[in-house]
Amino acid sequence: MATIKDVARLAGVGLGTASRVVSGKGSVSPATLARVKKAIDELGFRPSHAARALLSGSSRMIGVYIPVLSGTFYTPILQIIDTELRAVGLHMVVAFGVGLGNERRQAIEGIEFLMERGCDGLIVMTSALLEEDVKALGAKQDRLVALNHNFESMPGQCFTVDHRLGGKLAARALLDHKHRDIAVFAGPSSLADNIDRIAGFMEELDANAIDTKKMWVAESDFSPAGGWNAAKELVESGRACSALFCANDEMAVGALSYFQEAGIRVPHDLSVIGYDDTPSAAFSAPRLTSVHMPWREMTLNGLNALLNRCYDLHRPVERSYPTTVTLRASLAKAGAAKRKPR
Repeated sequence: MATIKDVARLAGVGLGTASRVVSGKGSVSPATLARVKKAIDELGFRPSHAARALLSGSSRMIGVYIPVLSGTFYTPILQIIDTELRAVGLHMVVAFGVGLGNERRQAIEGIEFLMERGCDGLIVMTSALLEEDVKALGAKQDRLVALNHNFESMPGQCFTVDHRLGGKLAARALLDHKHRDIAVFAGPSSLADNIDRIAGFMEELDANAIDTKKMWVAESDFSPAGGWNAAKELVESGRACSALFCANDEMAVGALSYFQEAGIRVPHDLSVIGYDDTPSAAFSAPRLTSVHMPWREMTLNGLNALLNRCYDLHRPVERSYPTTVTLRASLAKAGAAKRKPR
C-alpha cells in the first residue's frame, strides 16, 4: 500500500509539501499541486483514517457513551445521532456499559476508550458519573455534552427533559380517567430521572387527595423481565387496583405480557400507562398509552451544541421541549368495580 512518503518521492517534493496537498491546508504552487495529485493517482494512494486525522487535526468522529446496549430506549437515540453525523460527513463511535453494577467505573472506562480513539467530542448519557469525574477530564470537558443528566460544573453542556412534569402528566392522565386505586412499577431508586418521574407522579396524586403512602409500589429495573416479575407479584398479592403506572415502556410491555397470560384484560380489568413513548409502545398488545418524552428534541439539540463546539458551526440549539401523553388502547375509564388480581 502506497504511503505519503511514496507520493512525495514520485512527485519530487518534500514530505511536508505532499502532506499539505493531501490535507488541503497550506499553500503550494499550481505546478506542484498538479505533480502531487498525479502521483496520488498513479500510486492509488488513499490516506488512512489515522493519517487524515493527523494531517487535519480532526478525526471526524463523535463518541457516544450509553449505559447498556439493549432494549428499545437507546437504539432510537443512537440512530438519531448517527443519521445527523453522516449527513455532515462525520461518524459515530459507541461505547457502552453492561447495565446495573459498578456503573460509574463502566462509564469512566467507556469515556477513556472513546478519548483514546481520538474522538473530536463526546456525548455521554449516564447518571453514574460524579462531578469529580467530569472535572477530571480537564480541558477535554469542553468538548463533552451530557444527555438526560445535569452537571453543575458544565450547565451549558447538559441537555435533559422534565421528568417531574412527565410524572405529573402520567398521574393526570389516570385521574382524568377516574382512576384512584393505582399501582406503580418504579425503576431503580439510584437513578435521578426515575426519582424525578415518580416524585412528580406522587405529587400530582397527593394534590388530588389520594393517599400515596397506601399505594402498591414495586421497584424494578426498567427491563421487560422486571415488568413481568412485578406484575406477577402484584397479581399474587391480591391487591385491588384499577390502573398501573410503569416508569418506563419496557417494564409496561413486560407487565402487559404477564397480564395477558394471567387472563387479566387490559384495559377492561386494568388500565396501564407507560413512560418514554418508545417505538414498542405503538406495537404492544394492546397498544400502550405512554408519556411522550421529547427524547428526539433533547438529542438533536445536545448534538448540535457539541458540533458547534467541535467544528465551529452555528447549528440552532434549544432547551425547551414539549412533554405530552400519547393516548392509546391500554387506558380506559375506571369501571364501577375495581379489579382484584387473581
